[in-house]
Amino acid sequence: MAASATAELIEVRPQPGPQELFLRTPADIAIMGGSVFGGKTWSLIFEPLRHKDVNGFNFVAFRRLMPEVTNPGGMWDEATAWYPLFEGEPHVQAREWRFPSGAKGKFSGLQYDTDVKDWLGSQIGLLIFDQLEEFSGHQFWSLIGRNRSTTGVAPYCRASCNPDPDSFVADLIEWWIDQETGYAFPDRSGVVRWFIRVDDTLVWSEVTCPPDEYDRFDEYETKAHADLDAKHPGKGQWAKSLTFVLARLQDNRIGVTKDPGYEANVRAMSFVEQERLLGGDKGGNWKIRPAAGLVFNRAWFEIVDAAPAKAERCRAWDKAGTTGAGDWTVGGKIAKADGVFYIEDVTRGQWAANDRENVVKQTALADGPSCWVRHEQEPGSGGKESAENTDKALAGYAVQRVPSTTNLVARSQGLAAQSQAGNVKLVRGPWNEALLKELHAFPTKGVPDDQVSSLSLAFNALTLGLALRARSLT
Repeated sequence: MAASATAELIEVRPQPGPQELFLRTPADIAIMGGSVFGGKTWSLIFEPLRHKDVNGFNFVAFRRLMPEVTNPGGMWDEATAWYPLFEGEPHVQAREWRFPSGAKGKFSGLQYDTDVKDWLGSQIGLLIFDQLEEFSGHQFWSLIGRNRSTTGVAPYCRASCNPDPDSFVADLIEWWIDQETGYAFPDRSGVVRWFIRVDDTLVWSEVTCPPDEYDRFDEYETKAHADLDAKHPGKGQWAKSLTFVLARLQDNRIGVTKDPGYEANVRAMSFVEQERLLGGDKGGNWKIRPAAGLVFNRAWFEIVDAAPAKAERCRAWDKAGTTGAGDWTVGGKIAKADGVFYIEDVTRGQWAANDRENVVKQTALADGPSCWVRHEQEPGSGGKESAENTDKALAGYAVQRVPSTTNLVARSQGLAAQSQAGNVKLVRGPWNEALLKELHAFPTKGVPDDQVSSLSLAFNALTLGLALRARSLT
């Protein structure tokens, strides 16, 4: 793409991955999101340049609040860095960019739902929303009704977003999100679907077009229209196409290279916000909510230097069998003395099954024979075999195997009640902060609860007493 006749040739291209996929999707509506710093704003700003030479082409880029448009690093700053290279001329007072061909773009806020009335009768060829989750569904759909063009460029919409479980976006892109975990399905990123609106409800076609079939998009679209027409005769022709493109911080290699410390800033935020805005290898979590302090509150836990030497002890294991990802294997150790419970240690990791059993055995050796070991048996033959392997690994130690239960909130109530009463203390250790974050966030959907599970097992063993332990050996 050339900047001008007299300037040197400038080649501008998206980064491989989400940016490239977002810029080549043929969908009417494309939403890019997943985590902060994923290269989303650059993609939105670059999109209009594809049509800068089309006379009459126009775009409008919205943020919910106008100051957000002009904040440092925002859309206006990004446009200022690029548009002059392509002969774009800023008109600051109007918040517009104009190109020699007659193409132009405007940046605007949309603070209130009633502000959509300001756009009645408008023709917006390219509709852009930055941080779509901050807008209401009413604002979005009202402006989709203004998304029209007579320039030969088919009208379309592009948007960015971060996860927000309470936004209309979460419902709109529900198919692209794993409803159990809250994370996006990576293999659905860029897959296009079609929908129509019937009685104020979106009806989706079963037809989907994967990214590697974009060159056959028209064929898929014809099938989708026919599919929807069969469900609702006469309405298939009104179908709109939509896709969601997963973009994570680690996909923005240029940005991470320029600002390698940014991830540390995000990880300094609360656990819930880290999960929502950053998450793991599947981006941020669309199901997590800040329900902190409902069962446990970090303010309840005093940190002490040591537990009494004379105490009853139990370490309980909540086991997982993954390496480097997924659920954690956690062994939480509690000491009970004079009615006070001391969380002495939390050992956790993401180990394969054999490595996990070795860790369990070595930890038992370090804890000594006076520390009871408790672990769950998951349902099914696989769970039974895993539990038996743990029993064998701990031959010579006091071991109790208990059936797994699904209602962790109920199982943790005893520990929670004693914590609130100030009878649960933490022995100072490097694991304290991770545990406090998990306890405080529990039982927020999407937040790990392996430490809560492990410590509840240990607590219940200590409070149920020796009779239950004796029965477990018969």
